Amino acid sequence: MFKTIRGPILGLLAAFAATGASQAVAQAPSAPAAEANIASTAPAAATASAAQAKPADIVHMVPTPGIGMPTDRIALQPQETAVGEQAARMHDYILVPAMAAISLLVMALILWVVVRYRASVHPIPSKTHHNTTIEVIWTLAPVMVLVAIAVPSIKLIAHQYNTPKADVTVKVIGNQWYWTYQYPDNGDIEIVSNMLKEKGQTTGKERARTDADGPRLLAVDERMVVPVGKVVKIITTSNDVIHSFALPAAWVKMDAVPGRLNETWFKIDRPGVYFGQCSELCGARHAFMPIAVEAVSPAKFAQWVAFKGGTMPGAKPANVPDATSTASPAIAGSPAGSPAPADAAVSGPAATPTTTSQPAVAQN
Repeated sequence: MFKTIRGPILGLLAAFAATGASQAVAQAPSAPAAEANIASTAPAAATASAAQAKPADIVHMVPTPGIGMPTDRIALQPQETAVGEQAARMHDYILVPAMAAISLLVMALILWVVVRYRASVHPIPSKTHHNTTIEVIWTLAPVMVLVAIAVPSIKLIAHQYNTPKADVTVKVIGNQWYWTYQYPDNGDIEIVSNMLKEKGQTTGKERARTDADGPRLLAVDERMVVPVGKVVKIITTSNDVIHSFALPAAWVKMDAVPGRLNETWFKIDRPGVYFGQCSELCGARHAFMPIAVEAVSPAKFAQWVAFKGGTMPGAKPANVPDATSTASPAIAGSPAGSPAPADAAVSGPAATPTTTSQPAVAQN
């Protein structure tokens, strides 16, 4: 019995062995190719994952309560710029004391007249209609008050509107009812900023506001990001009606007018998040187009610019030759450092010599 079935069994085993050997031989040459394919795609995958990595620590800083936002005190917001501090000093030490002194003086004069010249004391009114001393006083006193206010006011206005050399330029565009921020010096970065709604008010894929975003009616989905200690030039305009870009903590308020470019500036010295609003009645949702400015360190600002696909001023893209170099470009296939052949720019069997003074450029 065993001898009867031994022959077919041995034949089947031989056939299986031959099939496995042929498959191993066929697959062996493809293994290096597969490894090369994996090696070639790995850097691309790593680059893509690095590009998709979001630096959460610089694009979403948690606001500090009482800094860069409305406060409970009856006073100006704490100022974070040199211009703002100068304006706050003028407000606190010149304007408010002058207003208080004038109000008290007028009230005292009114009370003195009511008591001193009441009808029960003077039943017969005085016929006096001219007093040189009083006329001189009420003429010179307002002039002196105006001079006392005008001198620091002119210095403040000159400081506020004399824009120094800008380190960062942001074009602010008002829309009904949101803001658009463009960075023309950083590779034309453009972001659109909308107010975040409260929980229960969102629809679709909208994100609801959290305490980490900022106060109610002031938090936005995209903040304007600027570096601390740098001069930020703001250029305002509008796409529809008149808006007003206002950032109280930086002492900034500039109208955004359609068809016109207005300019202002600020320099914030402390990292943080600073909030403002449109300060010009611009339509039905005027109260719902807030402003949020996030001030970060220059290094983190450069990271944010790279994350947004932009470049810092003076930085060149990788693997881009210098256009001002007079060295002849290398030709594909020639040894590194060898000069390009004289006919590198010639295309076709019979090319006409050119008379340009520019160096020849290889045409691929």
